[in-house]
Amino acid sequence: MSVTGHTSSGAHAGPQGKQRKPASIRDVAQAAGVSYQTVSRVINDHPNVKDETRRRVEAAIGELGFQRNATAFALASGVTRSVTVLTSNTVLYGYAATLQGLEEAARASGYSVGVRVLTPEDDLDRTIATATSAGGGIMVIGFDRLGAAALDRIPSNVPCAAAVEAPPPGRTPARPAVWVDDREAARAATEYLLELGHPTVHYVAIPASTGSKRSAAPRAEGWRQALVTAGVTPPPPTGKGWDAQAGYDAGRKLARDPGVTAILCGNDDLALGVLRALHHANRSVPGDVSVIGFDDAPHSGFVTPALTTVRLDFQGLGRSAFGLLRAQLEPDFQPPEPTLAGPDLIRRESTGSRDV
Repeated sequence: MSVTGHTSSGAHAGPQGKQRKPASIRDVAQAAGVSYQTVSRVINDHPNVKDETRRRVEAAIGELGFQRNATAFALASGVTRSVTVLTSNTVLYGYAATLQGLEEAARASGYSVGVRVLTPEDDLDRTIATATSAGGGIMVIGFDRLGAAALDRIPSNVPCAAAVEAPPPGRTPARPAVWVDDREAARAATEYLLELGHPTVHYVAIPASTGSKRSAAPRAEGWRQALVTAGVTPPPPTGKGWDAQAGYDAGRKLARDPGVTAILCGNDDLALGVLRALHHANRSVPGDVSVIGFDDAPHSGFVTPALTTVRLDFQGLGRSAFGLLRAQLEPDFQPPEPTLAGPDLIRRESTGSRDV
């Protein structure tokens, strides 16, 4: 029996409205004037296909309405075109945008994506066993301790890739992974506030992905490095979560100190809460206090005042992570070099010089 791994999703009408059989890979090959093996190479993004041939095959695919059958492909190739994403959050912008980039890249490559949300109450080993039992690959969004713990427990024989926090200098994760240099981004944001004339910068931290100290996270390290380099003793970081409520609670404490004139926040949700707390304390932004967020979430440009923030390429991170996973599932696939946009400080209304 010969199984090609490709077929159409349904019948289409012939003359006089009669139903014709679904288009097969050989129908596409005949219409394009190539072999069915060439059609298979085009469908699977094989690099050794001439551009003009690829265009003919793609035109024939579109004209005939041909679609690959995932089950047949798995039988033919031994590749299960599915990805299970393990993540502790699908709402916060960094997680959601990473997931979006991954899903878009997976869909364009013919993969289905399932999401398993991790909670502290889960039996993590059982969750991982369930996720791996279906075959395919595992993608971990490891921006927090729960995600990092899941990544550590994925069996070595399971295809796996991850998007993670920036690792310490000189160290790389044990599994294929991608990250952005948020350590350097936090350093640059802190330096910007110092250049505006602020004597120090307070930090409202997000939780670290490893350990229990807020100061161990890359963004906290970048903030601290900038202050130490400038000869400034870092004040204790504050913050106990990821969301706007955590930012509001931290902001209320900082607002009571008249010496606080600049605040860097670990993400834009925290910054949103800090802005509200400063407003309730009758401290103007940026007149009394400058505030910078992190991630450039969609709301950051529409609050009042518009939030200065650090833009990170989360969608590119998701696409690149999928490429690393696909290379493990398809030995002939060569993932492109990651082309992440670098961290970018987006200057808006929430920052100003000390004498504003």
